[in-house]
Amino acid sequence: MNAMHQYLFDTYRAARLGEPMPPAPGTHDVAVLRSVRDRRRFERVLAGRPARGGRLAALRRRLRPRASRPGGPPRRGAAR
Repeated sequence: MNAMHQYLFDTYRAARLGEPMPPAPGTHDVAVLRSVRDRRRFERVLAGRPARGGRLAALRRRLRPRASRPGGPPRRGAAR
C-alpha cells in the first residue's frame, strides 16, 4: 500500500465518522524540508561552525587542485 492508498482509506473513514479530512500526501513537504534545514543550521551554530556556506566551501575544497610543493611530485595533468 502506498501513500495514496492510505490517504484514500483515511478520507473514507473520516467521511463516514464525520471527522475532518486528512491533508493530501505531499502537502507539507516543503515545510518539513525547511525545518530540517533550519535545525541543521542551528546545530552548526551551537557547534561553533559557520551556519552558511558549508556545502559550497566543501565543494570548492574538493574541486580546487592544491599547489604542489617545490620538491614534491607534480600534480596530475600538470605540464612537466
